[in-house]
Amino acid sequence: MLFWIASGVGLAIAYLFGSTPTGYLAGKLLQGIDIREHGSKSTGATNVLRTLGKWPALVVLLVDMLKGAAAIVFARWFYPWFTTLPSVTPSTLLDPQTWVPWAVSLAGLTVLLGHGRSIWLNFTGGKSAATGLGVLLALSWPVGVGAAAVFGAVLAMSRIVSLSSMVAALTAIALICGLEQPLPYRLLVIAGSIYVVVRHRANIQRLLAGTEPRLGQSNPESKAQSQI
Repeated sequence: MLFWIASGVGLAIAYLFGSTPTGYLAGKLLQGIDIREHGSKSTGATNVLRTLGKWPALVVLLVDMLKGAAAIVFARWFYPWFTTLPSVTPSTLLDPQTWVPWAVSLAGLTVLLGHGRSIWLNFTGGKSAATGLGVLLALSWPVGVGAAAVFGAVLAMSRIVSLSSMVAALTAIALICGLEQPLPYRLLVIAGSIYVVVRHRANIQRLLAGTEPRLGQSNPESKAQSQI
């Protein structure tokens, strides 16, 4: 019983890492606004860029990445350490080398969920792209670097952050499947990347309609609101 309780505690900590509302706090601290009422309504770095400026956006981007990386680093330390305690008796059918990668992968999914559905923001949040990159870099740095490079290349050509994020997420799937990685890590990247794409469904609609704003342009929705 203690083993399963501690496993749940580890996931709760990963969720709390992700749920830290970085973009929301930036809006409150810098301009006293709720960033969810501006621009795309997201708390992610892109909306912070359009609403607060490039330096706050850079800080939010880095902190959101650190949240994802911290969840993976913590899980990789916590679960092996916990099994060394004399009072802990995990299932005799599973040894740490078998179940720890699964636990780490669940922590990765949980931190993404925390960012997108923060308990502090009534289960709203960002689209988990930056936090997902942090997860990738901590989980398998070649996959993270490859996804980041594709993001940069697509952004340079299109100047559309949402498109760049989705292409990078799909690239991460291809890279993790092409490299020697444990099955749990592959499933984490596949599920996490699909989650990131799904979180961009409104952006997909705007891309298909040709109304998705590029870097340096204001959000069409915010323009419409300002004219009401």
